[in-house]
Amino acid sequence: MAETDVVEQKQQQKQQQKQQQYEPQDGFEERVIEIARVAKVVKGGRRFRFRVTVVVGDTKGTIGMGSGKANAVPDAMRKASERARKNMRKVNLSATTIPHESIGAVGGARVFLKPASPGTGVIAAGGVRAVLEVVGVRDILTKSMGSANVLNVVMATFDALNNLKSVQAEAARRGKKVEELLPFWERRKQHA
Repeated sequence: MAETDVVEQKQQQKQQQKQQQYEPQDGFEERVIEIARVAKVVKGGRRFRFRVTVVVGDTKGTIGMGSGKANAVPDAMRKASERARKNMRKVNLSATTIPHESIGAVGGARVFLKPASPGTGVIAAGGVRAVLEVVGVRDILTKSMGSANVLNVVMATFDALNNLKSVQAEAARRGKKVEELLPFWERRKQHA
């Protein structure tokens, strides 16, 4: 009896250590975009694996995406999460929205992002919403056009976010004041 209890306790400790090892402890928010069963055709039939796509962000303008494949979903999630953390990049934001309109395209998928006034919320669905919430955008209008393939739509959203320029850099390039390039709702506040 005592030996079986000791063995069970050791197994529980090992499981707890594994769980602690895989839990993210870096303050990033993680969203699973897609879990797909994919097949490889071989001589004897089909080999099935799982592909997991994950988006990781700090809700302050840093974001990364990763995809992982494995025979089991938890292993694929771990791989995807690790790849997303290695693939982090900074995005130019303007308060709770984006500085200007942007279109991103990957394959047949096109995603249009448009800044919105405070209080609008995230008007998006599926993968686009997950990406925008993780990056820290709280007010935005979006439109997904063309292909509805989840992976391509998410990558097109990343492309649109990468195309964003900072207001300060664009004002310096054009030789204008930063106030002139702010959205109309910000300019309205300054004149009132």
